[in-house]
Amino acid sequence: MIRIISSTNRRALDRVVAHDRRGDRAFERRVAAIVARVRDGGDAALRRLARRFDGVTGPIEVSHDEMIAGAAAASPDVRRAIRQAARSIARVASRQVPRHWDLDVAPGVSVEQRVEPLARVGCYVPGGRFPLPSSLLMTAVTARVAGVRDVVVCCPRPEPAVMAAALEAGVTRLFRIGGAHAVAALAYGTATVPRVDKIVGPGNRYVAVAKAFVSRDCAIDFFAGPTEIVIVAGNGRPDWIAADLVAQAEHDPDARSIFITWRRRLAARVATAVSARARGRNIVTRSLRAHGAIVVARSADEAMEVVNRLAPEHLVVDREALIARSITAGAVFVGAFAAQAAGDYATGSNHVLPTAGAARFRGGLSAADFVRVMAVQRVTRRGLARLAPTILALARAEGLLAHAESVEVRLDR
Repeated sequence: MIRIISSTNRRALDRVVAHDRRGDRAFERRVAAIVARVRDGGDAALRRLARRFDGVTGPIEVSHDEMIAGAAAASPDVRRAIRQAARSIARVASRQVPRHWDLDVAPGVSVEQRVEPLARVGCYVPGGRFPLPSSLLMTAVTARVAGVRDVVVCCPRPEPAVMAAALEAGVTRLFRIGGAHAVAALAYGTATVPRVDKIVGPGNRYVAVAKAFVSRDCAIDFFAGPTEIVIVAGNGRPDWIAADLVAQAEHDPDARSIFITWRRRLAARVATAVSARARGRNIVTRSLRAHGAIVVARSADEAMEVVNRLAPEHLVVDREALIARSITAGAVFVGAFAAQAAGDYATGSNHVLPTAGAARFRGGLSAADFVRVMAVQRVTRRGLARLAPTILALARAEGLLAHAESVEVRLDR
């Protein structure tokens, strides 16, 4: 079910490492057409698409009273879990907000860093095979901690647990729409859905491609591909490792689940355990057959070299020593008991993470994604005179004489 390859088989290893970035042009045209219809047609187009794709026949907005009633239908255990998860997320997010500072660069010259929250953000919460209240908490709670005033959520099927999470997170407005049309509504605004400054959150390929299309007009967190996990271990219980691989594979047929080890016997035992756990689970089986792999490296060092080539969304390692070097991953879990599911729900670290190799240049969603950082500069006459030799020399070197003159005119007695 899950193939075992050797790191010496370069062609096979390259196929495992490769991220398929080839776009489906026909699919992208369909998404672009949906985005354009909402951008140009507003509410009328949005309602038609919501009826077609989401089955919405009544109001597309969930009222506050509906949220209260829906949340009450969630079990007490789920509501308690939502409260605890929200507290943990808020604690971590509070450490992520960039800080204000003032600096005297020279006499008469100062620079201030001012941090301002975005005014309004849109959080996308998937509503496919499973309700995902955790995704709502990860986005909306983090935005609130950053100081965002209006938090707008789109979810095609807001189940009771999602409504409970919306109340806990202090969501301003909740809409029962999804897919590319929801992204377009958030990006461009309609009479019903307000335009936002930034769109965050995971979604299916309609959502991912739509976010890419609107990114020229509305900020997004990042382009997200299928979810992925890489586990690196030289020891450990095969059934525990297999459980993590299967857990990731149940998300989606396109999910990537990869185990890297330098112990051939452990590789074989994990493969057997994966087959046993995946039996009878159709989505898991499809995912593992298409995108799962066990890589047998020649050493722990080589295993981590493969990790850095993959730049995975989630990285699980069995020992601290493996991350004593430079590593590239969206989020890291260390030790036998650091199950990835702990990060999905309860540690407080954000589970909205870069995929498809994007961890090479950014980390997961954080409170810093919901603020604007501005430089405020103050210069006195004395300060400008001190800076003048630097300004004038560089302005003239660039041929920008009017720049130089704008300083000289201030210092001309």
